[in-house]
Amino acid sequence: MQLIDIGLNLTHDSFDHDRDAVLERARAAGVVRMVVTGASREHSPRALALARAHPGVLFATAGVHPHHAVEYTAECDAQMRELHRHPEVVAVGECGLDYFRDFSPRPAQRKAFERQLEIAVDTGKPLFLHQRDAHADFMAIMRQFEGRIGPAVVHCFTGSREELFDYLDHDWHIGITGWLCDERRGQHLRGIVGQIPANRLMVETDAPYLLPRSLRPMPKDRRNEPAFLPHIVEDLARCRGEDPAVTAAATTATASAFFRLPSGPAAG
Repeated sequence: MQLIDIGLNLTHDSFDHDRDAVLERARAAGVVRMVVTGASREHSPRALALARAHPGVLFATAGVHPHHAVEYTAECDAQMRELHRHPEVVAVGECGLDYFRDFSPRPAQRKAFERQLEIAVDTGKPLFLHQRDAHADFMAIMRQFEGRIGPAVVHCFTGSREELFDYLDHDWHIGITGWLCDERRGQHLRGIVGQIPANRLMVETDAPYLLPRSLRPMPKDRRNEPAFLPHIVEDLARCRGEDPAVTAAATTATASAFFRLPSGPAAG
C-alpha cells in the first residue's frame, strides 16, 4: 500500500527529538506522502519549512485554527497570504469553528474563518477545515462563499450522519482519523463511513493526537505517528466491506487529486 496522510501535526514539539526517524518509519509503513498541518501563526511557517526540507514527500497547509482565532489580525492575514505564495503550501487551513473548547471567542472564530475563506477564494487553493459543535454556524458561513471556493475537506470528521450528508451534498471531502478505531467514541462512525463515496474519502492520523485505541502493541509514549496510518486504513476498509488495498488506492488517488500533488511516486 502507498498511502497519503493528509493531516499530520509534524511541527509538534513531541517530534523534536526524532522527527527524521518518524518520517523513516512512515516511509517503511508505506506512507509515501504527508501533508503537514499549519494551524497557527507560529506553526504554519514551520510546516512550510518542513515541506521545503523534504520535497516531494512533505507538503504543508497554512492557516489559523479556531483555537487561535484571537491572533488573526491584519498582520496575521498578510503573513498567511505570503505563506500561500509558496507552491509547497497546498491548502488553506486548518481553519473553521470549534464551539466545544471555545478557546477563542465565537465572534473572533467566525471572523478568522471568513478571512481565511477569502484567501481560498483569492488563491484557488483547497480548504482544510475544522468543525466541532458548531455545525449550523459553520454551514452558514460556508454558504456565503458558495460558488467562489474550490474543493474542501472536513478534516478529522467525527460528526453525525446528518452532518456527513450536509458535507457530501456540497461535494466536500471527508478526512477519517483513528477516532474510527475507538470502540467508545467512534462507534457511530463505523456505521456511516461506508456511505462516503471513494472519491470524497481521505485518511489522516492527526498525529501526535488520536492514537488508534485498537493499535497493538500500543507505543509506550501514547504518541500517534504516520506509520500507524495503515492500521486506520485496515479498520476503515473493514467498516466499508472492502479490501484494504482498495481503500488505500482510492484514498491515495483522492488525496493526490485534491491537493494537486505531483503525480507518480514520492521523490526523496
